Parts: sequence; C-alpha cells; structure tokens
Amino acid sequence: MSIAIALHILSVVIWVGGMFFAYVALRPAAASILEPPQRLPLWSQVFARFFPWVWAAVALILATGYWMLFNRFGGMANAPLFVHAMNGLGLVMMGIFMFVYFVPYRRLHDYVLGMRWQEAGKALAKIRVLIGINLAIGLLTVAIASAGRFLA
Repeated sequence: MSIAIALHILSVVIWVGGMFFAYVALRPAAASILEPPQRLPLWSQVFARFFPWVWAAVALILATGYWMLFNRFGGMANAPLFVHAMNGLGLVMMGIFMFVYFVPYRRLHDYVLGMRWQEAGKALAKIRVLIGINLAIGLLTVAIASAGRFLA
C-alpha cells in the first residue's frame, strides 16, 4: 500500500505542480518578454516535454488509485465520500487533459510548424483556459484528498 500511495502522490505532484508552475510562473514571464513568434514555439516545446510526463502520471494515478480503492475498501460501494470525489474529479481532469492533448495542443504544434502565429495564439489561448480549469480542479482534489478523511 505504501508504494501505491507514494507513486499516486508523486504522480499528482508532477501533474498538478507542473500546471501550477506553467500557469502562474512560466506563462506570465513568457508573455512579458517574448513576442508571439518566440513565445508560441516555446509553449509548443514545453508541452512536448511536459505532456509525456502527464500521460505517465495519469496512468500511475489510475493504476494506483484503483488498486488502493479495491484493496483498502473492496470497491466503490465501501469507499467514503471523499474517495468518490477524488475519483470523479480526477476523471474529469483526465478528460480535459486528453481533449487538450488531442485537439488544441495538436493544432498549436501544427500552426507553430507552419508559422501561423494568429491560429497558434488561438490554440494556446484555449489550452491556457483549459489548463486553468484543470489546475483549479487539481488543487481542489488535492485539498479533498488531504483533508477528506478528517471531514467524514
């Protein structure tokens, strides 16, 4: 159980922490010093390096989360409310990430390669909004995960 918990938490830290860094530190810094022809390729490369880590984190979060759920509680029927909340919010986050990866990120990458800066900017703006939503959900989920057992 301890290995599953450690892998689960490390995966969440990588994913949510990466979104936090990108959203509150990298994004404003890049916007303040780089013009779109430099900023948009930067983001395309940042996502190209970060998203494989998110895919790995998603796989580990699912595997360890459901392993703990079934080994600790015997399934969803016996799990406390905070576990249901974590599960639901995590699945929403994963759905948002998959949409970002397969739609606006792919567009951003293609537009940057074609130096179509206006379209790339629109794709990045969509990614920014969705990552902001996912970051908020992720922080809420971390709060529920860390405090949930004490609230029940």
